[in-house]
Amino acid sequence: MENRLKELNDTQQEAVRHIDGPLLILAGAGSGKTKTITTRLAYLLDVVGVPSSSTLTLTFTNKAAKEMRERALSMISKDGHPPLLCTFHKFGLLFLKFNIHLLNRKSNFVVIDSDDKKRILKRINPDLPTPLVASEISRYKNSLLNPDEALQQAELREYQKIAKVYAEYEAYLVENNLVDFDDLLALTYRLLDENDDLCKLTSDRYRYIMIDEYQDTNELQLRLIKKLCCSHSNICVVGDDDQSIYGWRGANIRNIVEFAKDFNDAKVIKLEYNYRSKAPILSVANALIEHNRTRVGKKLLCTKEGGEAVVMLSGADESEESQKIAFKIKELIDSGVSPSECAILYRINALSRSLEEGLNRANIPYRLVGGLRFYDRAEIKDLIGYLRVAINPHDNYSLKRIINRPKRGIGKMSIEKLELEAIRSAKSIYEYIKSASIGELELLVRKKNSQTLKKFIKQLDELQDASLRSLYSLVDKLDDLFGIRASFEAMPDGADRVQNIDEFYGLFRDFVKQRPEATLDDFLNEALLSSAQDEVEGQSIYIMSIHASKGLEFDHLFVIGLEEGFLPLVGEGSDLEEERRLGYVSFTRAKETLTLSHVQSRYYKGRRTELMKSRFFGEAGLCEASLKVEKVTAFKKGDLVRHKIFGAGRVTGISRAGREFKLNINFGGNRREILASFVERL
Repeated sequence: MENRLKELNDTQQEAVRHIDGPLLILAGAGSGKTKTITTRLAYLLDVVGVPSSSTLTLTFTNKAAKEMRERALSMISKDGHPPLLCTFHKFGLLFLKFNIHLLNRKSNFVVIDSDDKKRILKRINPDLPTPLVASEISRYKNSLLNPDEALQQAELREYQKIAKVYAEYEAYLVENNLVDFDDLLALTYRLLDENDDLCKLTSDRYRYIMIDEYQDTNELQLRLIKKLCCSHSNICVVGDDDQSIYGWRGANIRNIVEFAKDFNDAKVIKLEYNYRSKAPILSVANALIEHNRTRVGKKLLCTKEGGEAVVMLSGADESEESQKIAFKIKELIDSGVSPSECAILYRINALSRSLEEGLNRANIPYRLVGGLRFYDRAEIKDLIGYLRVAINPHDNYSLKRIINRPKRGIGKMSIEKLELEAIRSAKSIYEYIKSASIGELELLVRKKNSQTLKKFIKQLDELQDASLRSLYSLVDKLDDLFGIRASFEAMPDGADRVQNIDEFYGLFRDFVKQRPEATLDDFLNEALLSSAQDEVEGQSIYIMSIHASKGLEFDHLFVIGLEEGFLPLVGEGSDLEEERRLGYVSFTRAKETLTLSHVQSRYYKGRRTELMKSRFFGEAGLCEASLKVEKVTAFKKGDLVRHKIFGAGRVTGISRAGREFKLNINFGGNRREILASFVERL
């Protein structure tokens, strides 16, 4: 173990040797977080002598848990029972197996996945959008709201309906001895909250608790952690407030920023030495993230001097952008760089379309991580289906895809009956519905649906007429008739899907504009060829979203789409500080070189739009800011403030310190100069 400790720097060693009391290890990108936390676990077991059964280490993915377990066990000299190191939800599963009987439920319950959940919800109420209902019920459970409380809070009629579905869904789970993914934590918390003896017994059992990726915890997980620490305060959390990028799925950055409020007398150790990136990369990452105010505050320190300056790449549009990046990657590969050491990141999935086409043209093999190719996405396939039917309404395959997309209440059984009757009549499905009387259709589908089918066929005829009149405005007519864009907006991932639809609409208009003589068939054939890339063999470069890149690193990194509206994403519901953290995460994936790309115009909300260069270039010190962004202090002379070490004090003066503000504070006669981000107003 002493040899293992010698491999760590001084602050890493300090974190490992801290035993009792709350500890926050604020671990910057590339600072050896996993090495530190696994060494600390091994130190507790092998040097301090803590029984493995008294430790509990929680993380977020099975992959991370497996890696940490293997690393920690490789350091331990003693044989014995391995420590419990698992995900939050695996811990919940184990806990419920032993204790769910206290809720008058059986321990042989079955855990259902998200697909099972959606099937159950669809059976309860097929008229409500199932993804929205599933998302809302998940939110209720993570907010610890039962169905009655959810109904009381619901103001809109649709959400009142969802709350009623929630009640039926919960009754179904209990009756059939099922639990869903959210129950694994919600029911665990409920048991600990309602049974004081069980709570104390569990806390006494796990005397030393460690939490990885603490910045990704939500409110329920924080409350669960507090229950597990009810009889002691030996809680060590590891994370990086500057890499908190999952606010959209419930992660709460305040958990890590205000750790010292939740756990008294907490010690904070900052791991600031970066072992990944060259100096120019760290310089722009540090400069960018300093503009955030909701952070504990740290600065990445370079251990790898030298390196090339960060490159700003500019292009007229996304086609030129992908061409330039493909050329640069080709140069790297020709110079001997392995393709797997190159990656391209983007904030919005829709931007992958132009990249894929550019890489295909350059014959550069790529692998899309964490997502479907642009033309393979469901919403894009739906749009292509409508266009195919506009060309050929007798295309049964495409018509069956779109007949209930968006939902019209035409179920699978109804479609099968229509297809069978069409075959018997020697007609296409389109022909059969168009020629059949309402009475004939009512023999196959519900009365309401027979009218719906007639309306659908009439709309398809209008779409076909529109395709013959003006190809350029065809997608406008398509959306007016069928409301495809609006149908996706209510979904949990609706914003991303709408961006993809807008990208497709813009691509279509641009195709028609550049090739006025082309037909709709020409467009569809080109789209098909673009999406039919052969299976990648051998090594390939990676393209992925910034969210998917977290935890990864690459020698040569390209980040595209640094324009206002794309990175940062701006508008209702966006969080500029989280957008800035996304920029920081993307920059710090690079080891050797970093290239940041922006274009003058791109498809934005379905139209080619002139774009402003991202404010992040200016904030990172790469150029004069395209937007004037001034950091302002929330404090003024005379304010009462609190510091986690010096306690309460009064601000006596304010001055600038680089991009921050420096406060002169009188702590009961003890005068200090402290950066504004390190205190809070009382």
